[in-house]
Amino acid sequence: MKISVSFIKSKYNEKETIKLIDKTDADYLHVDIMDGKFVEQKNYSFKEIKRLVKYSTKKLDVHLMCENPSKYIKDYALLNTQYLTFHFEAVKNPNEIINEIHSYGIKCGISIKPSTLVESLKPYINNIEQVLVMSVEPGKGGQEFMSDIAFKIDQLQEMNSNFIVSVDGGINNETINHVKNADMVVSGSYVCLSDNYQEKIDNLRN
Repeated sequence: MKISVSFIKSKYNEKETIKLIDKTDADYLHVDIMDGKFVEQKNYSFKEIKRLVKYSTKKLDVHLMCENPSKYIKDYALLNTQYLTFHFEAVKNPNEIINEIHSYGIKCGISIKPSTLVESLKPYINNIEQVLVMSVEPGKGGQEFMSDIAFKIDQLQEMNSNFIVSVDGGINNETINHVKNADMVVSGSYVCLSDNYQEKIDNLRN
């Protein structure tokens, strides 16, 4: 299982947190972008993220919690981005967004809220590389894991396509047991509120 670490909630400032993540064997640095429209909070500007990710050699796993993802694609394509994920619920034209992301040579992901049905993605799954299943409501770090989303992982795996299934929200050494069939998990506060990032990542892998 791959581990993508979010730095949004930490004991340290963003710069120090990202440096600490970079010293681990985490597979990705997870970058949450919130626009204050699709979700209530607004966090980083592109200029801030561009400055912060200089402290990491990790590939970026960018999660756009944004009303208009197209507005952000070109900028994030300039960074060390491997996955650029937008929310299914935020757009009317998923195929256009998928094609735009792919035009920059970046892998495309679609994220779904806890209430969104997996079946909604069927028209798009053959054209994307990641499905990000939210196990909390998007927009706030440190929320409690919703165990009733676990069945979505199996549903997606049964579709047998070329995408990975990732889970984001409330992932720790206990909740990981509900999502063992996922290809990747995103963990934030469990790792970044600790004193030993690598130990926590090892706990998730094992």
